[in-house]
Parts: sequence; structure tokens; C-alpha cells
Amino acid sequence: MTTARLLRIELRHNAMAWMLPVVAALFWLITYRKTMATAPMWNLRAAGVQSGSVIGFVAPLAGAAAWMGSRESRSRITDTVTITPRARYGRLLATWAATTIWALLAYAGCLAVVYAVTAKQTSWGGPLWWPAAVAAASMPAFTAFGFAAGVLLPSRFTAPLAAIAAFFLLVLSTELIKGSHSYWQVTPIVTGPWNLGPDPGVATFYHFLPDLPIAQVMFLAGFTTVLLAILALPAGAGGRSLRTAGAGLTMAGLAAAATAVMLAGTGTMNQYGMIDIPALHDAASDQPIQYTPVCSRTAIPVCLNPAYASYLSVTAAALDPLLSEIAGLPGAPVQILQEAVPYGQDSGGITVRPATRRAGGSSRVYHLVLPAQLPGPDMTSAQLTSELRGTDGPDFAASFTGDGAGASQAQDAVAAALLLDLGERGLTQIQWPGQQGPADPLPGLIRGTPAFAAARRFASLPAPVRRAWLADHLAALRAGQITLGQLP
Repeated sequence: MTTARLLRIELRHNAMAWMLPVVAALFWLITYRKTMATAPMWNLRAAGVQSGSVIGFVAPLAGAAAWMGSRESRSRITDTVTITPRARYGRLLATWAATTIWALLAYAGCLAVVYAVTAKQTSWGGPLWWPAAVAAASMPAFTAFGFAAGVLLPSRFTAPLAAIAAFFLLVLSTELIKGSHSYWQVTPIVTGPWNLGPDPGVATFYHFLPDLPIAQVMFLAGFTTVLLAILALPAGAGGRSLRTAGAGLTMAGLAAAATAVMLAGTGTMNQYGMIDIPALHDAASDQPIQYTPVCSRTAIPVCLNPAYASYLSVTAAALDPLLSEIAGLPGAPVQILQEAVPYGQDSGGITVRPATRRAGGSSRVYHLVLPAQLPGPDMTSAQLTSELRGTDGPDFAASFTGDGAGASQAQDAVAAALLLDLGERGLTQIQWPGQQGPADPLPGLIRGTPAFAAARRFASLPAPVRRAWLADHLAALRAGQITLGQLP
């Protein structure tokens, strides 16, 4: 009862309570606005909450905790409270616990707002709790850091200095991350491969891997334990048994934190774009998530992962002119199906785009990678349409007429003519699969050449005439048996 009453008193007279408006404002400025501006996908929102909350909370939490830790010294009541029957360490723990409770309540409220709004905006999937757990475990670590600084170095300047130091130590730790083999990935800001940035492609086709969050929570728990345990080591903190227990907890916390750092250093980016730590990995997480795709009602159905349902109408509208042109022709795909992005890492960096997306075998399914599922900022509808028409349009046409750009001039000419229906780029500004740089001229279709004239000629035919010719000659065209002169 005495401990509970002491905790209630500390909760009522805690500096962290006065910092709640500041924390809420920082969360809105740093985290909420940016997180809610991303696509309504659980993986993006969870990652945004983790990294944003950690950055936004660290300074006010460390500062408030340092202020509370130095309270007895600043108020010059150390001698007065020393003669009380309760050990000093118990009083310190109550003060730290009250500060941490306020911090966790503030974080829980912020998390609840983001997840509640996201739940209303999404129609598939569910909350990711491991990123939320990492941010939650960061709150006691931040308050322990500031509180220990206030107790051990009491001064009126301790609080601002602790806040500044905690912020810069946290933020600058990411500067040391090089690749996916880095011990510094244990910092709670990190939510995945650090040099990828916002990545909507992870944790949608495959399960979210908790490997790195487990190591981060272990590190934060060990770090918090060490900071609190060292407060029990001074002679005035309590009896010999307390100091012995404090020494043991200090060693245990150091061991946990060091183990977590070593585990994080063994992590590698797997083919699904997440950090795989062998000692913590569960093979069951490698199984793909089962889902029913959402499909358009276009001539050739466009089917997407339900997490990307908001992109369906834009994707279908961008490709519909081309799909309507070739639907039902011999060898034409019967479905456009979104696929997961395979990730790779080499000396040149990280690759996140598959080598081929063409329909293959008897399935006659064209595998699509949305530009919106690649790492990078969100795209507007106009940007997504332009990107689809400029990349997937040429790829789709090339796979339909032959084996890709440059297979034969006749195949390139027919493919380019079909692309005119998209109305996005001229014949000399089509980017084909395998080309380097944006908007490279199509090989063999330079303005004024016979191939360019043949493409223009074929494109000027009425759509029924083009379709009838393709129905009769597509097999020969794909086999490379059609020349430019044989194009109508």
C-alpha cells in the first residue's frame, strides 16, 4: 500500500505530465502528418509510427526524466529524505516508474489514433504489433537514460543536456549503418534495411519478420536494466543485498544488450526485403500470405494484392487501351497479376525489380510489379499512370509481340504502334525493358527510318483491321518471320 501511495503521489507531481502537450505536438508534427500521408497500408503506417515516435519522444522524455532525477539535489532536500525509513533506491524507482507511465500513456494514445484511422482506411490485413512494441520498449529506455543522468549528475543544466544528448546519440547512430550486416541496426529507429527508405512492398505478400524487432526489444530491455541497476550501486542507495542485486542486474543487462547487438550484426536482407537474423528466424514466416486478389472488369482482368486495392482503378485505367486492343488474340495474356518484388543485394546496391515480368508457359498470366510497391515516396494518380504507361506498357507490348525490344524490327514496330493507344509517349521516347536511362530512343525506330514509318503506318489502320491482321499473323510475327515490308 505504501508503494502504491508513493507511486500515486509521484504521478500527480511529475514533470512528464506537463510535457504531454509537447509530446502530442511533436508526434503530430514529426510522425502523424508524414505517416498518414503514406498509402493506407499497415506495413508503412507501422514503420512510420516506430521510427517517428522514437525520434519525437526521445528528447522530451529524457529531459523530463532528468529533471525528476535531479529533483532532490535541486531542491536541496537530499539530507532530509535520507533519514526516512524507506531506502533511497525505492523512492528513485517510484519516481522513474511514474515518469515512464506517463510516457507510455502518451505513446499508447498516439499509437491508438494512427492505428484506428488506418483500420478505417484499409480493407485488408491487420495491425503489425512488433514495430509498435519496439517503440513502446524505447520509452522506458529514454526515461531511464534521463533519470540516471539526473541522479548521477544533478544540475539545472542536466535536463536540457540529457535531452540534446539523447536525441543526437539516437539520430547519429544510423550514420554508422552500412548495408544489412551492421550492428547499429539495433537502434530502435531502424525498421528494415536502412538504405531502402519507405518500402510498401514488404509484409504484404510475405509475413512480417519479427527478427530485428526482437533484437531491438532485447537491447532496449538490457539498456534500461543497466541504467536502473547502476543507481543501486552507491552506498547510500540501500543495503549490501541491494547493491549486490544491482551489480548482478547490471551484468545481466549488459549481457542482454551485448547479445542483442551481436544478433543484429548477423542480420541480412532476405529476398522479401526484411532483415533475417538466423538465430531468431522462424522458417514458418517464409511462407507467402494467402489472399484473394481484387480484380478489375477490363478486357483482360488486372488483379492486385488486396493491400493495393486503392490502386486498382488507376492501374486498370492506365493499361485498359492496350489490354482492349489485344484481348482475345492468340497468345494474349488472360490475366494481369501483381507479384511480389524479389530483393537482392550486391556491390552495386540493392535491386528491387524482377528481371522479367512477362507471361510465360501455358498460364498466360502477365506478372505485374506496381511502381507504387517499390521503395520511394508515394505517387499521385497521374504519376502512377505515367509510370505504368512508360514502363509496363512497353514491357507488356514487347512480351506480346515477341521476345522483347530489338528481337526484330517488325516486332518493335508493331509493339510501338500498339503503344500509341496509351497516348503517353511518342515513338522515339518509349523506354523498353533492359534499356539504360529514362526515355531512351527505341532501337530501330528513330524518326525517319523504315521501322518508324512502318510503325506509323500500322498504327494508322482502324483498330478492327489491326486486330484482324494480328489474329492471322501473330504467330509468324512472334517467330520473327514477318518483315517490315509485310506489315500492312
